[in-house]
This record gives sequence, structure tokens and C-alpha cells, in this order.
Amino acid sequence: MASPSTATPPARRQEPGLPPARGFAQWLHEGPGFALSRIVCDLVLLTAALLIARELTPEAEDGIFVFAFPVFVVVVLAARRMYDPSALIAGLDRAANIVLAVGIAALVSAGIAGLVDPADIEPTVALDELLLGGLLVGAGRGVLGVLRMRARRRHRVGRRTLIVGTGDVAMLLHRRLRQLPDLGLVPVGFVEPNPARAGEPGPRAEPVLGTLSDLDEVVGATAAEHVILAFSSAPDRGLRPVVRRCEDLGVELSIVPRLFDETTNRIVLEHIGGLPVFALREVDPQGWQFGIKHTFDRIVSALLLVLLSPLLLAVAAGVKLSSPGPVLFRQQRLGRDGRVFDLCKFRSMRAAPPSAPAAVDAEHGPGGVEGEDRRTRFGAWLRRTSIDELPQLLNVVRGEMSLVGPRPERPNLVELFEEIVDRYADRHRVKSGITGWAQVHGLRGRTSMVDRVEWDNYYIQNWSLWLDVKILLLTPVALLAGAE
Repeated sequence: MASPSTATPPARRQEPGLPPARGFAQWLHEGPGFALSRIVCDLVLLTAALLIARELTPEAEDGIFVFAFPVFVVVVLAARRMYDPSALIAGLDRAANIVLAVGIAALVSAGIAGLVDPADIEPTVALDELLLGGLLVGAGRGVLGVLRMRARRRHRVGRRTLIVGTGDVAMLLHRRLRQLPDLGLVPVGFVEPNPARAGEPGPRAEPVLGTLSDLDEVVGATAAEHVILAFSSAPDRGLRPVVRRCEDLGVELSIVPRLFDETTNRIVLEHIGGLPVFALREVDPQGWQFGIKHTFDRIVSALLLVLLSPLLLAVAAGVKLSSPGPVLFRQQRLGRDGRVFDLCKFRSMRAAPPSAPAAVDAEHGPGGVEGEDRRTRFGAWLRRTSIDELPQLLNVVRGEMSLVGPRPERPNLVELFEEIVDRYADRHRVKSGITGWAQVHGLRGRTSMVDRVEWDNYYIQNWSLWLDVKILLLTPVALLAGAE
């Protein structure tokens, strides 16, 4: 398509499913109102927390520096980009930022008050400020976050986004933006860097609106607020003017880096003279950090086995009474470094004579019922609640698995997926897990193996103890959706 004059949509026409270019909701959740509403909300709630804390400790002296607590919290939150509407910060990370800001502010304000007038320092007030401030700000932010999320999912707000590029990476980016409406980036079309390919058909839900030379007209016609440069064959010198034009137009710009699948959150920007160089820092799955992780896994799993022993015994009895056969179902799975182990589950199906294995869709992971449905009524409930997975705590204690990691697969299916799914074998650098980054994002059962591998490799490359904690906290939420 040579120019936007022949493309849809025409100038500033409201397309179905697209957020309005203007309006109060857009101003509040995506524009200047985002920072203003959050700052006002935080200051009001933090002041309320401070006043309540002083009321709970009436013997404390009133000092002016103690009342700087709300301001200190806002300053720390601003430094953590909590007032930036374009910052892509996950919910649990936002909660951690609030706890960090409130904790720092409570200590600093109490410390300054104590230095100015030692009689004014009261540890109980600082503790009350921390607890009440964290709870009130967290609750207020939670309400605003839910309102913003609902508005984004209903396409009432969001930043209209153009994707520069039409290749595989651009298509992957488009699919992810469609799958993750909570990000607030709504794709409105593509811009083709190569004019010779502008008219080529392709599997695109949105049209190719023009070429790079048409960028000004395309931005004006779509009211785009964000542009993403997807990896393309266009030379860097041809994309440099795009950066300048986006700056002039006041449009936000993001770039998908080359070697994006090797880029982690540990990347370090360095300079050789005036030349910027990104130094890649990858965690070593054989290093001491994972040694701490595996020690933590075994201790927590052993404690859970003890605490859950009444439930485990009751489920074992239920399995035994539901149908003849063993309590535990064992199946060979491939784990770290290609080691085969027996994965344990509570048996959920009736025994049956050996038969030919059910056919597996090469594009999707196995899951649900394969072949004849032999689930018992009790077994179906175990699967739906994922209680059948609890015996894998034994695998963790034995060192065969981890609490968090990519889900293990059968050796014969591993061979199949390694042939058809790029980077599938990378998952075997770490121990398999009972839960994982892909699972808490809904990629369980018969879901895309390509998507699973993408999420699993993200977890491995960006691993941290905090990421493990986030996954463990998100797992109960994911289980509420049920499992097969």
C-alpha cells in the first residue's frame, strides 16, 4: 500500500475496538491525569495513615519533620516510575515498590525528626506509618489499577500503537499486544520499512498503512500515540529519521532490539568512547544463585509435605476408594540436562490395558484427556483443583524438580518438540517445576508450545528469587481458572 490515502481507517475515524483518542477516561488513565490522580490519592491516604498513626500513639510529640512522610513516599514512588502512565510495571512489582517507598519514607522521616529533636522520635509511630501507609496506598492503587485494567480490556482507554515492520517479529509483537490488553498498547496498523513490499499480502489483522515516508500522515490519520520499531531488514540509517520524527510529533517510541531473545533484565549499558555497548549478563543455572534456589525448594517442599500430610492422606484414601489401582501415578519425564526421572501424581484415572499412545498435536502441548476418558469422578475433581500435582513435592525433595520452573515433558514428546519448536531444548538448562511463568499466564494444557517456550525461556534468562516468589504468589490465582 503506497500511501495512507488508500488505507483504512480514514483520518481520525473511530474504529471498532479502538480506544478514543481523547476523553476524560483517556486523560485519567493514559494522559496527564494519571500522575495527578495518583499523586493526590497517595498524598491523601498517606496523610490519613500518618494522622491515624499519631492518634494510636498520643504520647508521641508532634514534630514538623514527621509530617514530611507523605512527601518522601511520593518522591520515592516517582523515582520508581510509579507516576509514569507508560511504565510497564506488573502488579506485584508495583506492590513491592509501594512497600519499599513507604518503608524508606517512614525510616527517613523518623530519623530526621529524631536528629532535630530526639524527644520527638517514636518507633511505634514509624511502624504504624509503615503498616498503615502500605495498606492504604496499596488499597488505593489497587482500586485505581482495577479501574484502569477494566477500561483497557473494554477498549475504553489505551495508547494507539503503530508497528514499524511486517516480518515475523512484528507479527509476534502484534499477537502479544492483542493477547495482553492490560498493557494498554492497542495496535492500529503496520508501517512497512521497505517500500517494495508495501503491497504484499500477509496474515495481518490490521492493515499496512504506508511506508516510512508516510509516517507523519499515518500518525495523523490514526491518532497514534506510540510507535514500536520491530526488528526488520531495514538498515539503521533508514530508521534513524523515524526516531527524530517521533520526537517531533510527540509520539512515544519503543524498539525491539536485535538479539531480542537473548536480551535480559540484567543487560548493562556501557560506552566505548562515544559508542554505546550493551553487555549481556546471564544468570548461571549451575551457579550459587540456583544453589540457594534449590536449597529453598527442598526446605519448603519438606515443610509443605508435613503441613499437608492430613490432606495428602485423605486424598490417597479417596483415590484408593475411587477405583482399583495404585495411589500414585508415575510417568517418565525429562528434566535438567536431559535426565529422566519418574514424575509423581495422584492417580486420577481407572487402570486400562496398554494401548497405542494417543496422537499429539505437534503445535500444542499435551494436556487434558488423551484418548479414552478414563477419569474417575474423584480424579476429575483432583485435576480440576490441581491437587493431583501435590505428590511432585516428593520429586522436589529428591532434587529431581524445583517448585518453580518449566513443566517437564515425556522423552518421546521432547524429541518431537525439539524438532519443530525453536529453542525448546533451552528449557533443560534448569530443573523442571511444579509451577512456572508460562503456567501462571494461562499456558497450561493444550496451548501453544511456541508461546510456552517463549515464557519459559524468559523465566530462565531473567531468573531471580523475587521472580520465583511472584510465580508462587500468582499460582493460586491461576488455579482459580481450573485445570484439566
